[in-house]
Amino acid sequence: MARAPLPNAPGLDSLIEALRVLPGVGPRSAQRMAYHLLQHERSRAAQLARALAGALASVRHCSRCNNFTEAELCTLCRSSGRNPALLCVVETPADLSMVEQTLSYAGLYFVLMGRLSPLDGIGPRDIGLDHLLARATDGIVTEVVLATNFTNEGEATAHYIAEMLKARGVTASRIARGVPLGGELEFVDIGTISQAMLDRRGL
Repeated sequence: MARAPLPNAPGLDSLIEALRVLPGVGPRSAQRMAYHLLQHERSRAAQLARALAGALASVRHCSRCNNFTEAELCTLCRSSGRNPALLCVVETPADLSMVEQTLSYAGLYFVLMGRLSPLDGIGPRDIGLDHLLARATDGIVTEVVLATNFTNEGEATAHYIAEMLKARGVTASRIARGVPLGGELEFVDIGTISQAMLDRRGL
């Protein structure tokens, strides 16, 4: 008869459960990470805890583009070298980082921090489309580049935003399909994103 597994210490159980919130980390991976941190990396685990606590206390959303920052405005929004007439809409800060690495775009950004997904209860208000609309119709922006992912939700989000902007006379374009259907920018190579940005099309 198989012996029942011994229960973990409550603190260990809490750590394992906390690690499971990370993307791609299941129960076993979380358990391995927890054991490794406590057995081999206690000092770095403490450093990780301090860094996480510090980030939670200091990192906020940029009041203009919604990206992560520690100031009222992020570095990109404060830069005088960016083209304020171009506004690129991305789903996440990771997507923004990928577009920046291509060196093919010199405008500003708006980060949705998500995408429309009615099945998950995520609507226009949940991803800040009212804030985006205010940015896009400020009299400075002349083109909104929609760089949401080529997933079903990303495509639906791009379509919704394009129709919203079109009704207000704002030009919207979509990055080209150099990015594969179903692909997410965070996992696409920089050259492909760069070409997609350069070959963007009107909507």
